[in-house]
Amino acid sequence: MGEGNSMLRQKLPLVMRILLYCLLALGAATATAQNLLYVGNSRGDDVSIVDLRTLKVVGAIKLGDRIHGVTVQPDGKRLFVTVESDHTLRIVDTASRQQVGSVKVSGRPNQVAVTPDGKYAVVPIRDGDKVDIVDVAKQQVVKSLPIKEPHNALNTGSNRYVYVSSMGSHEINVIDLEKMDYSAVIPAGGRPRPYAVSADEKIMYVAVADLHGFVIVDIPHKKVLETVAIPAEHPTPHPLQYETADTHTHGIALTPDGGELWVTSLLDDCVYIYDVKAKKIVGKVPTGAGPNWLAFAPEGKFLYVSDTDSDDVTAIDVKNRREVARVKVGRVPNRLAVAVVAVHGSPKR
Repeated sequence: MGEGNSMLRQKLPLVMRILLYCLLALGAATATAQNLLYVGNSRGDDVSIVDLRTLKVVGAIKLGDRIHGVTVQPDGKRLFVTVESDHTLRIVDTASRQQVGSVKVSGRPNQVAVTPDGKYAVVPIRDGDKVDIVDVAKQQVVKSLPIKEPHNALNTGSNRYVYVSSMGSHEINVIDLEKMDYSAVIPAGGRPRPYAVSADEKIMYVAVADLHGFVIVDIPHKKVLETVAIPAEHPTPHPLQYETADTHTHGIALTPDGGELWVTSLLDDCVYIYDVKAKKIVGKVPTGAGPNWLAFAPEGKFLYVSDTDSDDVTAIDVKNRREVARVKVGRVPNRLAVAVVAVHGSPKR
């Protein structure tokens, strides 16, 4: 095929060859990379798409009522979303913004994780005391493992291992996808909500129920090291529309360099900043009402916070520790995912 094209080009007049090269170059130029934020609207039926260059909503992907989990394959090509209303995992091509797959799971799905190679998606089933492992190519559940009241699945860059939290057992379990079984159980120090893992996989930071702060866990030794309680300016919980009264922190994330841990406060409607090396709180940034989930831009310059009670996303300048924008999205935004997406031409809305 390549040889035939070469012979064709040789036979074309010079002007036609120049035109052909210009057309090829134009086609290549229409493929651009965008930094996008995907926002799951948990009381809506869509995922809002925010262009991180302009901080404007540039589209929405309708998938079904009660969006819960949102994650993006590391190469940015596919978006994975769990839908509570019909118990499905939806797979979306990010370039076209079109659904390319739907997998029926065994119950009400929570936060999904996907392996870097896109082979497996791991879906906790909150009301079924199990976690479903989905073969993405086959678009079917190939294994279910028992776990008490699972909530959040997390992949940290491995094609073999995935974390999944057990709120009912106060643990974080590790799934070995080669063996299709658990390989480790890590204590969480309480009823786990979101959690973050250091780049070397040695330390885990876990938000737990009834704690305004987090627990530090030694992963290799499966040992709780410390409980960090963050003093609140408003220690008496105010009414929350979409979180239980025992939830004081529902977002936790390490900066890409691992130097700081950013933690949401549902008591103070802000994000607190914990210096990992100094082991102390070094600042805070106000957010919208009900700060929920966190996602850093790839280079770590900006942080994005979903605000469930004000239906927006707070964009924060990490270095200067200040809000730079408040972006209105859908109804009750919850899970977030940032991706670098190759867009060819004008994507469909």
